[in-house]
Amino acid sequence: MTPRTMPREKAEDAVREALRGFATEADILALGQDEPLRSTLELDSIDFLTFVERLSAASSRIEESDYPRLSTIRSCVDFLTGSR
Repeated sequence: MTPRTMPREKAEDAVREALRGFATEADILALGQDEPLRSTLELDSIDFLTFVERLSAASSRIEESDYPRLSTIRSCVDFLTGSR
């Protein structure tokens, strides 16, 4: 299922909001667009699923087959905005 699309700024805010609790606010704000989320924030599989659930709440249901598209902030924003 393709998520409903949203503006890039709103999508990035949604991604960073979904990451809250996995790192400090400063770390989340400093996180670069292309840094791998799982390794940079040391997200285990349960943390990643929680992140996906939070992101789904801001968008729409995210299928497991789409998880590889959620590897960086940029790729998450692209996914949420329907880019690429």
